Amino acid sequence: MIQGLIIRSTGSWYEVKNPEGKIIHCRMPGKFRLNGKKLTNPVAVGDNVLFVIEDKQETGIIKEIVDRKNYVIRQSPRKKHFLHILAANIDQALLIVTVAHPKLKQGFIDRFLLMTEPYDIPVHIFFNKGDVYTDEDLLMFQDLKEMYERIGYRCYLVSALEEKGIETLLKVLQGKTTLFSGQSGVGKSSLINCVNPDIELKTKDISVFTGKGQHTTTFAEMFELDSETRIIDTPGIKTLSFNHLEPLDVAHNFKEFFVASVKCKYDNCLHRNEPKCAVKDGLDDEEFSTARYNSYLQILEEIEDQNYWERHSDY
Repeated sequence: MIQGLIIRSTGSWYEVKNPEGKIIHCRMPGKFRLNGKKLTNPVAVGDNVLFVIEDKQETGIIKEIVDRKNYVIRQSPRKKHFLHILAANIDQALLIVTVAHPKLKQGFIDRFLLMTEPYDIPVHIFFNKGDVYTDEDLLMFQDLKEMYERIGYRCYLVSALEEKGIETLLKVLQGKTTLFSGQSGVGKSSLINCVNPDIELKTKDISVFTGKGQHTTTFAEMFELDSETRIIDTPGIKTLSFNHLEPLDVAHNFKEFFVASVKCKYDNCLHRNEPKCAVKDGLDDEEFSTARYNSYLQILEEIEDQNYWERHSDY
């Protein structure tokens, strides 16, 4: 069998780069699960796989997935009982957001971090379109930067249009495999084009009617900037849901709450109405962000509601 690297996923077919650098179109027969859950994609960009060439053809069949060091997974946006792997074997994730055009929903950042935190994947948050920020937008950026850097996530202000902050972006990417992600319309493709114009990703304007972004990236794809630096571009994300998680999974992966939880009275504290809760005490003392806590409560409520209806779906 031949070992190769998945560099592009198009649904049922995968582009696999062999050791000589040749691209082989491969398929993967059969159904696969991850931790007992059904998957929409058994392998993802960034996976190392073993494959064989089909008889008298230029295509291959994937036979085995090499053990992953990590992966980023989400609830499938189309099949809520399935999971979708965004990427595998990454060194870090780069989340592109913007305060304006489209307007930022801060809770989306927290939801993205909930995907990466279980595997201790470092995340850098790049606020794009700084060229159109008003004074009020800049104040919001500074508040968010302070909030997220205080808990360990680096934040940067950039502009793809004016190519400001691109040198910083290149330094962050250098020598690593990085997942690029963000909601539609935040300028993710434009930033990638700034990093390497040869990639020439298509970009679209914000929809005038909805004020939201329009999808330009259809499938996940890996690009090599140099022999040591790779980026994985992924389709723009509209929403993130987590019916594959349990409430304690959420509590354990809001990192500042988890650190404080060692002082909670109960080991399974969910930081809501329990007595002697260190997180609630920290909120009262303004040690934690109320915005982050509200995101946390909303995700908990969604998961509990989904679990309730799934348990009672037969009635």
